[in-house]
Amino acid sequence: MNADVYAVQHIRRMRGGSQSHLLRASDGNYYVTKFQNNPQHVRVLANEMLATRLAQWLGLPVPPVGVIEISDWLVANTPEMRIKVGEASVPCSSGRQLGSLYVADARTAVYDYLPEKALQKVANLEDFARALVFDKWAANCDGRQAIFTRKNDREGYRATFIDHGYCFDAGEWLFPEGPFQGVYPNSCVYAGVRGWDSFEPALSKAECCDVAELARFAQGIPEEWYGGDSESLEKMVEALFRRRNRIRDLIGEFRCSTRNPFPNWKQHPALPSRPSFDPHP
Repeated sequence: MNADVYAVQHIRRMRGGSQSHLLRASDGNYYVTKFQNNPQHVRVLANEMLATRLAQWLGLPVPPVGVIEISDWLVANTPEMRIKVGEASVPCSSGRQLGSLYVADARTAVYDYLPEKALQKVANLEDFARALVFDKWAANCDGRQAIFTRKNDREGYRATFIDHGYCFDAGEWLFPEGPFQGVYPNSCVYAGVRGWDSFEPALSKAECCDVAELARFAQGIPEEWYGGDSESLEKMVEALFRRRNRIRDLIGEFRCSTRNPFPNWKQHPALPSRPSFDPHP
């Protein structure tokens, strides 16, 4: 995203717990926008920016994110731009909000659900295994969210991964663990997993990351998105760095769960092919 993008038109309210809105911006693009006063936590904006940068670095298909400026005038003159809080509602925040590039255009169909038969034919289905590396590493406390796009009937569907506000346990900035955290609801997306190689290159890249690289992903996040608590942000990034050595164990716990998500696993679980050299033991 450009550095000085600002919203010029409200399009519609989006589904989801964060109560995001689709806005047209000054650069001509459309952005799914999360507001500081969303009902989940202000930190979900910081989470979205940090987690999306991390996912991009791992090579995952995620929409670009950035800051979108919302004017007082647009909020005051758009009755639909409100956040529901219980029985009441309040205006959306003005100022710097989180914008995620809307992945579709007028020629592209977008689906947030596919039946299993169609799901098995998604062109980049192997990315779901790589996304599991990311979700376990970042302690995504939500299920894996994806949307599917197709430009025409002759082309296949492609998955794009969205909604990372509940990484790092949303506003808590902790790393709880559970075998089903961050996994896609339909296990058929993991049927192609044969062993640790199915998670590459994301897995090795995560395990061999540099703490300075992670710190760079946290740079430029607006202070108001985390209450100016830079010490907590730094500690969270350091915890993320240490957690890279837990990724295989966390995937292994999911593999051994009652869901049996990897029915075609061939590699012996006790002999993971770890990188031959870890520069950060």
